[in-house]
Order: sequence, then structure tokens, then C-alpha cells
Amino acid sequence: MNRTVDMTVGNPTKHILKFAFPLLLTNLGQQLYMMVDASIVGRGVGVKALAAVGATDWCYWLILWSIIGLTQGFATFVSRYFGEKNYKDVNKVIAMSTVLCIVIGAFMTVLGLVAARPLLELLNTPDDIIGGATTYLITMVAGTLIVTAYNMASAILRAFGDGKTPMIAMVIAAVLNIGLDLLFVFAFRWGIFGAALASVISQLVSFGFCFVRIRSIDCVHMDRSVWKIDWKMVRDMLAFGLPLAFEHIIIAVGGILLQSAVNLQGSIFIAGYTATNKVYGLLECSAISVGLASSTFLAQNYGAGQLERVKTGVKAASGIVTVMAVVVLFFVLLVKRYLLMLFLNVNEAGGPEALEIADRYLTIMTGFLVILYLIHVFRNALQAIKISLWSLISGIAECICRVIMAKVVLHWMGTDALFVSEPVAWLGALLCVLIPYFYYRNKLLKSDK
Repeated sequence: MNRTVDMTVGNPTKHILKFAFPLLLTNLGQQLYMMVDASIVGRGVGVKALAAVGATDWCYWLILWSIIGLTQGFATFVSRYFGEKNYKDVNKVIAMSTVLCIVIGAFMTVLGLVAARPLLELLNTPDDIIGGATTYLITMVAGTLIVTAYNMASAILRAFGDGKTPMIAMVIAAVLNIGLDLLFVFAFRWGIFGAALASVISQLVSFGFCFVRIRSIDCVHMDRSVWKIDWKMVRDMLAFGLPLAFEHIIIAVGGILLQSAVNLQGSIFIAGYTATNKVYGLLECSAISVGLASSTFLAQNYGAGQLERVKTGVKAASGIVTVMAVVVLFFVLLVKRYLLMLFLNVNEAGGPEALEIADRYLTIMTGFLVILYLIHVFRNALQAIKISLWSLISGIAECICRVIMAKVVLHWMGTDALFVSEPVAWLGALLCVLIPYFYYRNKLLKSDK
């Protein structure tokens, strides 16, 4: 069964939009079931339980984003070889990606389980929520291998141009997650642990569905020969993928330091801050989707040597995300209160105060979304043309900006510094991929003439 799409021919804008749409639904599904976790915890267990979940966000994202960076980097090789019609190396990359993901996922699981409680203590997590936060983080970290497997499988499918299968897998997982959340939290009374366990089980189902579909792709033949370790390919994949992982690690470290400043404001502030961060994940979906779609389009065309189509694709993707950012801004301004009250019970003690904090933070953040959206386009553009170093530098800039806002500006600007820290970090990150992209693009186009 053929589930691949050749993007080296046809209209770039149409390809990107067509591929981005199922990715958008996939990411929406993923974010929605994460929001369901937070909503059920916040509305069903309480404001402090929501704060406990939110206190773990950056700690868990440190692992999750590292996995996403690695798997996306590995899958870029699949796109390139597929663009070259080099199916032998396509299968080899899939095999080496599997081996690397097992080793790295196991290492990160052990490290995360050992470091969970000490890290939360180091981040000044309030005493009234640290127990719940530890439970949630340990449960999520225990499922790291499952999350790694799902992200690798979905990244491989996207590399072939199949955005529909990850979308269907995520819809199945979202429905399952909601059912398990209701069962574990309300029926079994497992609280925070039940919400985390529901997420892990849902990810396992998503992986199983994607795995079956990968096996049905015509050019995928995982015979014994492809499993022999190709050390040169492994080195090349790690050389490309590790900077992407380090980029996310550095971003997450900046976020963790920011979280330590947020934690000092108390559990009510953390709850409001968390409510906005859950909505923020939903708002970023469109940018992630277009970024991934453009990455596949650009990598295939770069592999095929069609550099002018690379240039046109970046221009098309930039226009798409700019329009999306404007649409999202107006949408949020209309419904922001309703979105935030999905997580916060205003009839509970501390609920109204948390809602006001969340409202202010969300309003500021949404006004600068276009910067975030453009970051996804230009980071993926550099990765598609085999340049990952500047993504790492971009992550460093993002980290530095967050640390300065949380540890320096906070002292004279007050909590407003925490609200504007994200837009400031985005701006620093964008400049570090925007300028290099135009430099390398012009260099490539000149050498092609």
C-alpha cells in the first residue's frame, strides 16, 4: 500500500497546506488530550492539583522536547533519501533510528526517574503541591520509551509525506485518553496519578497504530541486513540530531529556571500560569504543523537538488503562518475567558485570582504569536538544508532571554517580567535562525548556478 507523497513536483503552497492540515489535527488531538488531563485535574481535583501538574511542565518538556528534536532530526534523513529515491538507505535509517531511540529512551527514563524529586525541590516547588507534582512527573517519565516510540514512528510517517496516519492515531488516543481520565480520576479516584497514566497508555496505542502503517509502506522492507549497525550513518544521524536535541534541552533549561521564579509566587500564581500554558500549547499547534509540513517539503526538494523550490517553499510557509497568527489572535481575544475556565474553577478559593493571572498572561502572549510561528518555519528550513547548528544557537538565545527575564528583570519589573518573558525569548530565537537562513540560502543558490 503506497502512503508516500512526492513533493518535488507540484505547487509548494498546496503541498504544505495539504500536508499541514492532518498534522494540525494531529497536534490539536495531542494538545487536546493534554488539556483534558489539566482540565479534569483542575476542575475535578482542585486548583492546587492543577498547580502540581503545571509545576512539572518544564521538567517533563526537558525530556519530551529532546525526544522530539532527535526523532525529527533522524526522520529528516528519511525525507532526503526518499527524495533521492534511495530506498536502501531509507530502510537503513529507519533501523538505525529504532536502535538509537531504544538506547537513548532507556537512558532518559532512568535519569528522569532518579532526578524527578530532587529537581522539583531545586525549583522551589511549594510544599503544598510537591507531593502531587512528584507523582505526576515520575509517572510521565516512566513512559518515556513509549513516547519516544510514538514520536519516532509519527516522524517517519511524516517524512514519507503521510500526515493522515499520525492524525488518525492521535484521534484514537485522544478519545481513549478522555475515557481513561474519567475512569481513573473520577471512578477510581486515582487523582493526578490517574491522569498521567491515562496519557501514557494513550501514547502506547498511538504508537501501535503508526507502527502497523509503517510496515505497510511499499518501499519499507526491514530485512535482517538493515539491522547491522552502520556506524557512519549513526554518527551522521547523531551529528545532525543531537544539536536539535540540545537546542530543546537548552530551551527547557531556560524554562526550568523561569519555572523556579514562577514557583516563588505561590500555588495560586502557578495555577493561573499553568492554565495559560495549557492554552498556549493549543495555540502553537498550527505553527508546529506548518513547520513540520515545510520541513518534509524542503528536505525532499533539497535531496532532489531543487533549490529554487526550497526558496519558494519557505516563502509560502512564512505567509501561511503569518495569516494563521492573525486569525488565532482574534479568536483568543474573543474566547480567552471561556478557554481558561476549562481549567480553573472560579467558585473555589483562589480561583478568581488565578483566572486574572491567566487572562493577563494569555493576552500578552497571544499578541506576539507571529514571532513564535516564524521560528518554526525558519528552524525547519535550516534543518532541511542540513544545517542544525543555528537551531542550537537559537535555543541558547531563547534560554538566555528567559533567564535574564526571570532572574534579573523580575526584580525591577515585578511579575510582568514573567508574562513577557516568552515573547522576549521568541524574538531572540527568531533572529538566530532568520539571519542564517538568508545567508545559507543565497550561498546555496549561487553555488547551484
